[in-house]
Amino acid sequence: MKKLRYGIVGGGFIAAFQLRALCEVRDVEVAGMVSLEPLDELVAFVHENGLGEGRVFKSVTEMAPHVDVIGIFVPNFARVEIVEEIVAAVKAGAELKGVICEKPLARTMREARHILKLVEEVNLPTGYFENQVHMKALAATKSQLTSVIEAMGPPTLVRSNEEHAGPHKGWFWDPTQQGGGVMSDMGCHCLAVGWYMLTPPGKPPTFLQPQSVSADLALLKWGQPRWRKQLLEQHGVDYSKTPAEDFATGMVTYKNPETGTFAKSQFTVSWMYDKLGLRLLIDGLGPGYAFEMNTLRSPLEVFIGDAAAAGMTDTEVALEKMQASRGLLTIQPNEADLYGYTDENVDAVKAFSQGGKPLLDWRYGLEITRLNLAAYLSAERKATVDLTDEATLEELETYVPLIQQGRGREVLDLPDEG
Repeated sequence: MKKLRYGIVGGGFIAAFQLRALCEVRDVEVAGMVSLEPLDELVAFVHENGLGEGRVFKSVTEMAPHVDVIGIFVPNFARVEIVEEIVAAVKAGAELKGVICEKPLARTMREARHILKLVEEVNLPTGYFENQVHMKALAATKSQLTSVIEAMGPPTLVRSNEEHAGPHKGWFWDPTQQGGGVMSDMGCHCLAVGWYMLTPPGKPPTFLQPQSVSADLALLKWGQPRWRKQLLEQHGVDYSKTPAEDFATGMVTYKNPETGTFAKSQFTVSWMYDKLGLRLLIDGLGPGYAFEMNTLRSPLEVFIGDAAAAGMTDTEVALEKMQASRGLLTIQPNEADLYGYTDENVDAVKAFSQGGKPLLDWRYGLEITRLNLAAYLSAERKATVDLTDEATLEELETYVPLIQQGRGREVLDLPDEG
């Protein structure tokens, strides 16, 4: 079987994570790379791990004729332009088998519909990369519970939490570039996981029908003067002027169209988790059964004493967003696989190689965008958003959250400088 040729657009954290995942994926090679950031380290990684030529191109237009699939791993604010360039390349003769977009698909419904229209006009298959839906732990949960669910019914409540101490790059913190704060950054993960784990086995990812969203957003740690100053000094983002939320929680209600029964998905995300590192905590309840997953539970722990701490040069070798370099540390030997990055690539490579569709496509990504925006609207209104109301759905089509507009002070509480 001829290897599928990936073209990577982006040179930051997520692109590096995807390359780590590709080390375990068959029948794919990294044929091209494009980025405004230096690519020396990533190209070296590609070569050292036998992932392909890793040829650096000056633009997407130049790379497109030399690859089969393009993966978009650039910041949120740059994605529309990249998609426009990809589609232009297809119209000019590039024979692509597919295009991948890292979560979230877009910052607004207008952006989502615009890029979706572009790719559909040229019949370009799409893949939406939501890694957590592909986690082996969740796949094993669904497999183990299939017969139980057939006998007792699907889960009625799923709770999905994702927390760490804050993003790597300044644009993540800037709501006008990223699209919001932690809800936009990480809420999309929890929304997708909750929906997926509530869905009965054998049904498509959008089988359950969203009915309503209620959410509460707040600026807690990073709104305090001390931390606002640190954020400004480290990333050049001023939360005294354009703040974003660092905490969000809420609930989505779904309806099963076949049985008429309802289920709920609860989400909580934060940029305040100053413990160990990134934590994904997912649990669910059904009639007579339950499941729970915590990514900070590992079979490997390492203790580093004070005298040895100076030798710890890179804490994130052990765990994403690691907050300590000494003491008893949780080690995840293969985070790319743990978090689902490996399996989302396996799914994409198989689908695009065979002319099929990945588990998640851009139409699914659009629905996640709608749910995310509904959470912001709920927080602004301080009320539940009814997703069965046509007027509300129409409003969401053009809605831009106040936080995304840079008007976060109107909806977030900030303490005085004193």
